Amino acid sequence: MADLRNKYLRHDKKFPHVWCPGCGIGVVMASLIRAVDSLGIEKDDIVLASGIGCSGRMPVYVDFNTLHTTHGRSLTFATGVKLANPDLKVITVMGDGDATAIGGNHFIHAARRNLDMTAIIINNQIYGMTGGQFSPTTPYGAFATTASYGNVEHAFSISELAVTAGASFVARGTVYHVPQLDRLIEQGIRKTGFSVIEVISNCHVQYGRRNEMGDPVTMLNWMKKSAVSVKSAAGKTEAEMAGRFSIGVLADLDKPNYLEEYDKIRQRAAQNHIRVNEESTEGKC
Repeated sequence: MADLRNKYLRHDKKFPHVWCPGCGIGVVMASLIRAVDSLGIEKDDIVLASGIGCSGRMPVYVDFNTLHTTHGRSLTFATGVKLANPDLKVITVMGDGDATAIGGNHFIHAARRNLDMTAIIINNQIYGMTGGQFSPTTPYGAFATTASYGNVEHAFSISELAVTAGASFVARGTVYHVPQLDRLIEQGIRKTGFSVIEVISNCHVQYGRRNEMGDPVTMLNWMKKSAVSVKSAAGKTEAEMAGRFSIGVLADLDKPNYLEEYDKIRQRAAQNHIRVNEESTEGKC
């Protein structure tokens, strides 16, 4: 791992990082680095974009082409980069609030377009950096700074939303199941089309403390006990899965991606332009 640190981290950046001790975001960054290294992708061929929040600081530390963008807009910046530079591997990292609240519309339509990018969404069920407000993934009844008596809204599933919206590859992992997370991120980057990797993580400071879930180790044990493989979950009822979640690959589809379809449009437009010019020239003769 020391060699990977020397290879992929920016040595001119001030360490330690801004994340709280025990935060899972650093685990996700390490998994991303290992996945990139395993795939053998050159650093100059990668663009890592982020929005605002705790996860938004990740591009600061890694030696890729990076963008630290505005809140909820990393997918829009990433879309522009990919359309202008189709050969680049474009990856976005977002939090649950960043991706599915202020950035929810962009997330849905990025999946619908099936643009060839990878979205890593770190789901710690709360807004961490901005003050512990509830997010679209905060469970019903959970406490937050904006839910002093319990959250009255019901959470939705990031992964199920991605599948329904049309993403080619959707997977869910946790910061406890690290070897599996390495593989899921690697699969997502390799896949052509829009890939989503939801990562269940811990925010013990903002979420765990308010909901009596304990320290980072206790929350990691919660992930261990609550996670069920996709295969095992398929045979369980909704009641049996209450309070639990599935991990693994939820969707892996081969379908046309946006760049392929857009290239066809460009070719048809070019052919039509040639035809119109030829007809115009013949008319003058």
